[in-house]
Amino acid sequence: MIKSYSTWLLLAAFTIITACAETSPQPAHPTRAKLAESSLPPIKQFRAQTVTRPSRSNADIARDFLDLSFSLESGRALPAFTRFEGPITVKLVGRTPSTLRSDLSVLINRLRTEAGIDIREVRDERANVIIQAVGKSEIKRALPHAACFVVPNVSDLNEYRRARGRARTDWVGLQSRQQLAIFLPYDTSPQDMRDCLHEELAQAIGPLNDLYRLDDSVFNDDNVHATLTGFDMLILRAYYDPALHNGMTQRQVAERLPGIFNRINPRGNHSRFAPRNTTPRAWINAIQEALGPTGTSGRRVSAAQAALDIATSQGWGDHRRAFSHFAYARVLQFRNPHQANRHYQLADQFYQASVPEGPHRASVAAPRAAYALASGDPQTALRIIDRHLPDAQRFQNAVHLSSLLMIKAEAHNALGQTSAAQSAHLDSLGWARYGFGPEWIVRAKLREVALLNPDPKS
Repeated sequence: MIKSYSTWLLLAAFTIITACAETSPQPAHPTRAKLAESSLPPIKQFRAQTVTRPSRSNADIARDFLDLSFSLESGRALPAFTRFEGPITVKLVGRTPSTLRSDLSVLINRLRTEAGIDIREVRDERANVIIQAVGKSEIKRALPHAACFVVPNVSDLNEYRRARGRARTDWVGLQSRQQLAIFLPYDTSPQDMRDCLHEELAQAIGPLNDLYRLDDSVFNDDNVHATLTGFDMLILRAYYDPALHNGMTQRQVAERLPGIFNRINPRGNHSRFAPRNTTPRAWINAIQEALGPTGTSGRRVSAAQAALDIATSQGWGDHRRAFSHFAYARVLQFRNPHQANRHYQLADQFYQASVPEGPHRASVAAPRAAYALASGDPQTALRIIDRHLPDAQRFQNAVHLSSLLMIKAEAHNALGQTSAAQSAHLDSLGWARYGFGPEWIVRAKLREVALLNPDPKS
């Protein structure tokens, strides 16, 4: 039951899920949190992960392959299949922090071992794929609504500015891939850089589309998966199968896919073909307006309501229905925290029913736990956190992991469990440095989470 705590306390419960995008340097909130003046602990990074391939039928996966490979995110059709032929070289340029270089090394090793792609990083020689780290403001000037992006037939951002709008940078006219450039921001958190790296490098060498119907892929604009999945690696392995080559039509590729997937994914040789229906453009547009970087609060709420109405009318019970509730909760959280929490709970219920083994429930665990703590129920907060901490770790999301640990520390503190609180607090800091970035943001998040505790024991 919700107790009569002040509205600002419940509003504070939702600040943690808007961490990276909306935090700005400003005076700290009043807090009782005791923060040492010394530097934070060293940044933590994830090790190589273990992923599993999808269990659904190869016929279903082949349909996904075609939809990913022969359309752009805008809906424009691609007339021909394109990829790199021969070894692929990748080079990092610009202001590249050590975390980015380390994450690239891990990713390239995964692409070689899991997808069987002949790809390597180079330092001094010319490369097929240039990854240029530039400022967020430069990316915004080049492509206002993009956090990061990939372009064919250019090697740096200045060249892209000169060539923008010309045929050479149009994916539709591409016949083969020779030279591409990826632009990602250096002035953001290490996790943001890594997430951009995974999606943009995968699209630079593989499919260009995103599909909301996919619940186990980075090729999905819901951004629930932060790193390439087993499904993604299977798609990329098929993309570079010797049976395919540049210039093939969709029909020609479709004819080859059954043999390719039967050979590289024998576990998918079954008849349980259960494709999900396509996602209406109206729902995609509504989600983009609700969660996009522009628009008034009222328009965001209306768009989120429209997306939820479409999901309901479609009869969805999958992750898209859950994401519709998530989007609605997100835009309501500062207007009506009680109603927002209800929709976060509904999102969790639909995620539990449709994708119980994915990272999805961890993506709504922090606001749910924060709300419980701010409502004076630290025990419920701990139950939510302990259930979803392993998923945040397994799917390598340091924002979720550190947020849950910060809330866990405050929940233990509310129960007078000082030792457990200190342990969770210290564990959160290294992950927060990876997930949130600069020290001032980490300290700001600690202060915000400290505000959630209505009855601290210290």
